Amino acid sequence: MVGWHHYRFRSSWTLAAPPDAVYAVLERAEEYPAWWPQVRAAEAEGEFSGSLRVRSFLPYDLLLAARATRRDPVARVLEIAMTGDLQGWARWTVRAGARGEGCRALFEQEVELCKPFLRRLGLPCRPFLVLNHALMMRGGQRGLRALLGVGPG
Repeated sequence: MVGWHHYRFRSSWTLAAPPDAVYAVLERAEEYPAWWPQVRAAEAEGEFSGSLRVRSFLPYDLLLAARATRRDPVARVLEIAMTGDLQGWARWTVRAGARGEGCRALFEQEVELCKPFLRRLGLPCRPFLVLNHALMMRGGQRGLRALLGVGPG
């Protein structure tokens, strides 16, 4: 059974941009803070690993270590394993849009809360944590559209 500390997220961004261009931006995680307001810091620590500090509207930072587990430019799939305040994985899959117009960037994540403060709040604050993630994803989508100079696909 999955507990209150376990989360599965799925967000789909429709973008009026070529899928290869979107993949190229998503592949450069160390540049996320330049366009994704909730990603406060991202540093590469080798070719396939790095660290992130993220914060949405709730007053806390999440500190994460990430390691690439899949980087497939042909299939346009990026996947990481993460540890730190959250433990689990996250994946981007970028596909061409209908009729070859624009693309869809699908973000999937499955994590367990590890930070003791968050674990204590896992049950009573679950709706706020889910909302916090949704607002973070909305900020990322807006930032990526602005960076690419595009609207919805």
